[in-house]
Amino acid sequence: MKIATWNVNSLKVRLPQLLAWLEIQAETAPIDIIGLQETKLTDDAFPGAELEAAGWHWAHAGQKTYNGVAILSRHPLRNVSRDIPGFADEQRRVIAATIDTPDGPLRYICAYVVNGQALGSEKYAYKLRFLAALRDYIADELKQHPRLAVGGDYNIAPFPSDTHDPATWEGNILCSEPERDGFRALLALGLVDAFTLFEQPPNSFTWWDYRAAGFRRNQGLRIDHLLLSAPLAQLCTAAVADLIPRRNERPSDHAPFIATLKGN
Repeated sequence: MKIATWNVNSLKVRLPQLLAWLEIQAETAPIDIIGLQETKLTDDAFPGAELEAAGWHWAHAGQKTYNGVAILSRHPLRNVSRDIPGFADEQRRVIAATIDTPDGPLRYICAYVVNGQALGSEKYAYKLRFLAALRDYIADELKQHPRLAVGGDYNIAPFPSDTHDPATWEGNILCSEPERDGFRALLALGLVDAFTLFEQPPNSFTWWDYRAAGFRRNQGLRIDHLLLSAPLAQLCTAAVADLIPRRNERPSDHAPFIATLKGN
């Protein structure tokens, strides 16, 4: 089974690329579940008919122009939950669903963490509040769903090696210690960063700025993550970003990240 996460940076623009990529994946080892971030669509504009025609079940929490998260699955979704319970937030950044896979139920949370803009800004304070609320929410979800995956754009590079230029990025937005503390608090719940389960090539990133030929020069960051509960981490056999969609014409600035799980 393969689960994935991808910040598509506008599903309206990237839908053909998403469908083409999923079809290519299906030729070898198909994606079973994928979380999408930055759909930038209201719920009534979500391309559900097109996705259903391609064999996907889906759930979406969207808003106009900004944010928006979705879960697509080859299997039906149930117990869909939108937003973080008890956290007042008009932005659509979190969606969760249970999927009854052939190997048993799996709970998937798709999250689009706040960027934070700049240290000391109100958006940065909002990011830290969001991370604290996300931590409490996941802690509660883990009590109910031992097979839990949390995929998304976290807007956090956990280590200096997750940036192309630590001298420039260290201590700044996406790489500050309070943000990393928020990320480590999620891991402290018993989650495992799937990327770290395997030896990875140096300079492995998931996001590259559109400007200054960032992708061609591999000036990127690793900010998209799949966090797995212990039962899922024990089944994980691979975790890697697929850079091919980033080479498309008019691509998302993010690459999809995929974790492969063996059957029970």
